[in-house]
Parts: sequence; C-alpha cells; structure tokens
Amino acid sequence: MFYEFGRFRLDADAHVLFRDEKRIPLTPKAVDVLVTLVENRGAPVARQDLFEKVWSDAVVEDGTLSSHISLLRRTLGPQFIETIPKRGYRFVGAVEERKSDSRVLLAVLPFENLSGSKKHDCFSDGLTEEMITQLGRLNPERLGVIARTSSMTYKSTDKTIEQIGRELGVAYVLEGSARRAGSRVRISAQLIKVSDQTHVWAENYEGGVEDILSLQSRVSVEVARQIQVRLTPLENPKPVVPAAYEAYLKGRYHWHRRTQHDLEVSIRCFEEAVESDPSYAPAYTGIADSYLTLMDQGYLSQHEATAQARASVLKALRLDENLAEAHASLAHAAFHEFDWPTAESEFVRAIELNPSYSNARHYYSNYLSAMCRFDEAIAEAEEARRLDPVSAAEYSNLSSIYWHAGHYERAIEQAQKIVALNPTHHRAYEDLGRAYEQMGAYDAAIESFEKAIALEGRAHATLASLAHAYASAGKADEARKILQELQDAAKTRFVSAYSFALIYMVLGEMDEAFAWFAKAFDERSPALPFLRANPRFASMRGEPRFEKLIQRVFGAR
Repeated sequence: MFYEFGRFRLDADAHVLFRDEKRIPLTPKAVDVLVTLVENRGAPVARQDLFEKVWSDAVVEDGTLSSHISLLRRTLGPQFIETIPKRGYRFVGAVEERKSDSRVLLAVLPFENLSGSKKHDCFSDGLTEEMITQLGRLNPERLGVIARTSSMTYKSTDKTIEQIGRELGVAYVLEGSARRAGSRVRISAQLIKVSDQTHVWAENYEGGVEDILSLQSRVSVEVARQIQVRLTPLENPKPVVPAAYEAYLKGRYHWHRRTQHDLEVSIRCFEEAVESDPSYAPAYTGIADSYLTLMDQGYLSQHEATAQARASVLKALRLDENLAEAHASLAHAAFHEFDWPTAESEFVRAIELNPSYSNARHYYSNYLSAMCRFDEAIAEAEEARRLDPVSAAEYSNLSSIYWHAGHYERAIEQAQKIVALNPTHHRAYEDLGRAYEQMGAYDAAIESFEKAIALEGRAHATLASLAHAYASAGKADEARKILQELQDAAKTRFVSAYSFALIYMVLGEMDEAFAWFAKAFDERSPALPFLRANPRFASMRGEPRFEKLIQRVFGAR
C-alpha cells in the first residue's frame, strides 16, 4: 500500500519512504512507527499502543519512542505529527491512499561464452555481473535484480526457466551470449517471462570493446521497456579503454574465487586496469574490495588492508560519486577502523544508490548486529538473502546474526539450510558449532568445528573456536594443544591476537587474555566490532577491564 502526503510517498509493504521520488534512509522501527501513525491518520494513537505494535518483541525505554518521533519530525517536518498531551500522537494532513504494485524481480543468467576459447570466460562472466549492476540501478523501487552469486550457480545448467524462476522467486529471466573476435564483441540477449516461458524480446548488439558499456546500457533500457518499468535518468555511458575493461573483468573473476592466491592476482589485474585508464573508477573499487577480502579471511592485517582500501576507494569516489560499490567499500573499511558514523552513513548511501546491491545489505547487517540493533540487522540480512537466494554466504550471515541475537535454534536452522545447499561449505559447520556450544551441546559443537576444519584446513579462527568449545566442555588439555599450535603458527604467518585472547579467556587466564585483547585492539581485529553482541562474552560484562575494552572500541556509544 502507498500513502502519499505532501512531497512524501510511503510504501508500507516495502517499508520505504520517498521524498520527490528519492529514497530516504530510515531504520525499520522508525518506518513501523510512521506506518502505524499514517494508517490511523486523524486519530490519536496511544504511546502504549505504539509500544505494543512496534516493539512487541522487546522491552524498551520510554525515551526510545520519543527519539523515533523526533527523527520522523526532522525527516518530514513538524507539521505531520502532533503530540496529544498525556496520550500519544496523531498524524495530521491530507493523505492519498493507493494500492502498491509489487517490485518486479529479474535474474540475469550467466552469459554464454561463444568465442571458442575458455580464456574469454572471464569476459562473459564479467559481462553478466555488469548487466546485473546496470539493471539494478535503473529503477530500484520497481525492479529488483538477483545478485551475481545466485545467478552464477546456473552456469551451464540444464534446469528449465520454470525451475530457475521458481528457485530464485523471479518473474523474468534475461539470458544471452557474448562472442569476441579481436577488438569486436557481439552480444545476444533475450528476455523470458517465467510464468509461461514466453520470449518477450530478443536482440543482437555489436560494437567495439570500447563501446561495451553503451551496448550493456542498450540491453538494460530495452529490458526495462519490455517489463514496463519507468526509467530513472541515466548518464550516457562513456567509452572505456579496452585493456582497462578486460583487466577489470579478469580481476573480478579472480576476486569471486576468494582464495588467497586469486585475491592477490585480482589486485594485480585491477592495478593493470588503472594503469591502462587512471580514470576508470570501478577498478579502484576492485582494489579496495580485494584488500578488504584478504583481511576478512585472515590473510592480511587490518591496518594494511584498510589503509590500501581507503586510499583506492576515495580515488573511485572522486571519479564517480554515485558508484554504490565504492560507498559500500568505504563503509566496510570504516567499520573495521571503528569509524562508526562513516560506516553507517556510507552503507545507507550505497543501498540508496542501488538497493539491489546485496553485498551492501550484507555488510550493513553486520554493522547493525555489532550495534546490537538485531531487528534491523535481521531485516537487512533477510533482504540480502532475498536478493541472493541460493548463496550459502547469505544463509551463514543470517545464522551469525541470529547467534548474536541469542536465537540459537534459528541460527542452527539457517546453518542446516547451507548444508542442504552445499554439504562441503565449511562455514555451515562453524555456524552450527557456535550455536550448539551456546546451547550447552558441547559434543555436537566439537564435532561441527572438527568438520569445518576438515573441510577448510586449519584456519586459526576456526581452531580458536574449537579450543573454546573444548575448554567449555571441560577438556582444557585439548584446548591447550590448539593454543600451542597457534603459537607455533604465529612464528611464520599472521595469526590474529583475538584468537589467543579467546582461548586464554575461556581457560580463565584473564591477565593473558586481556594482554592479547589489547594487541587485538591495536591490530583492529575484525572480531572486535562484535564484542557487545558476541554471546561468548556474556559472563564478562561488568568486568572492569572488559568494559574498558568496550569503551575503547565504541567510544561514547
């Protein structure tokens, strides 16, 4: 349902507020309050009724509602929400109500490489990703585009369009092919309606590699026209330097593979791209993403990773301020630098620019979870999963947030869905291990962590989790063996100080634990933003040294 008042349009179904067709970022609870007031416009709504409607699952202070009302008045202006003394609030002003159309969901299947050589796979895969990005920007309020991770699972599939549409929950599928011949490229694309498998539209486009962005734009515009989605104004794509574009696509190809070697190769590819064209903004974002992923996976220290990432992403934004991926990368770096205001504002900006960009929603849900804003975190993680419905990473993300929120059975449920998707995905067993441990099922936890290690190798973070489970189960000797293994490993490679702090803490050696926590703070360990949300530290709350650490990480928050 849409509600229109003044310059504003409230989409109650999608929980989104617009002003002059531009999305205004609001927290889910603020939107809940606004929807409740608008639905009861003209009539007083008691404060207690708002508490029961919006915060039925939590106990909050009276000031929480007042702060949300204050936020809405700053956003809308003071004329729409009236205070009824000693009672509550009333929405005033003319409201036009109309039924909303649901957002059309589209999947871009992997473009087939018809060039006769596997060396062009990265070009066709990159073309798929670029099409997803362009379509996601066309009209975010009316067109949602499934993320690359889910789309790429259908590469060389023998599944029917009906099966793919049902699994992804989409109304339309775009499929096509790319053929390279020297400096020329030919793109064939066809749009298929899932409900009856009819071919709505098909066309061929040909041009030089330098015109590839223009060819992609022509495909996107025609798809939108066929789906009857009104386009937002788009700038005319600029020609690209072929060598820069191809190096960029090769970099993204390796970045998606996520091994340490591939990530290092991806950086070299992106650097080749900017050497060929220093004005090509996406390549700078690619460099940032590669360094941040090396950090996330424990291959690189935070200081080196975020310094490199921030420098690159700021170059990207100077070249293109409206690049959603760059804003998300800057937010990701700021999150690990404990720069909380920048992290939130940049995540919100990235989602505003491209609501279909699932990576931004994924990492924003992490930020919200770290801030213990669990309802909002779950909502963002659910939307990321909806945009990337067969991605194991999105189920794992949701499992982690449920674990932070203390919903251990739901965390297990999400992890088991990962196992159903991919029984060899190590993160599923890490997620299961953490949840089982908090429920006191130590044998199941230990078995799960051991399974993760068998699949992943002896990664230090998973070994630390196994040691924590051993010690929690009363098997301190086994925990100490792992501690010794990590100490030996740290002589030749990077091992996060946080892993040592976690083990010493569960062994009850608090002086050692806090010495390592101090080192973890100095290295800005990726685990520290979750100190307040992490249930492993529940018994530490109130301990003066732990509270001092919280203060150092979060400042005055």
